Amino acid sequence: MVLRRRYLLVTVALPAALAAQVARPGAPPTAPPRHPPPASPSYRGFAPGGAYREFATRARALTRQGADPMVCNTSRNTAQLMECGVVIRDPTDSASFYLSAYVLEGKVAMISFGDSGGVQLVDRLKADLTARFGRPHAAKNGTWQWNYRGGGGAQTVRFNWRGRGSARWIFITLWDKRVMDGIARYVGRKP
Repeated sequence: MVLRRRYLLVTVALPAALAAQVARPGAPPTAPPRHPPPASPSYRGFAPGGAYREFATRARALTRQGADPMVCNTSRNTAQLMECGVVIRDPTDSASFYLSAYVLEGKVAMISFGDSGGVQLVDRLKADLTARFGRPHAAKNGTWQWNYRGGGGAQTVRFNWRGRGSARWIFITLWDKRVMDGIARYVGRKP
């Protein structure tokens, strides 16, 4: 008898409780679920803000056998700041780049890819970067920029090209503002 009463109570109360959770017509909409902040922008598997070890491991893996090794130089002011550089070849499309990075306290503050070629290189990279990062902001003549906010900081991707005649020099730079701001602690200001 007690079981029947509980069963009857559940069968009557459960639909009423569920109906109370459904939004009523004319009621204000509930807030959409929160999504995590967008992932850090990356290019060819490199992203700013990450650990130096991850950067170095990936860079060494993309260095051609027999090519010059990655070289890192520490700052004259502190060992906490260093600049690294190496020529890499991306196996996905065989593109070669001069890869450089500023590393501060074990974190990658800035990554830069440098290359040279003709107008076709610039056009190909414009299409590639627009497909990856969306519509750019023209920062100035010969410079496109994409800004990201989220995860407690700001990151930027910048595509810069310069030329003389038919030659073009390009740089794709990614940086993490939080890490870059820490460089000021180690670099003296000029009067």
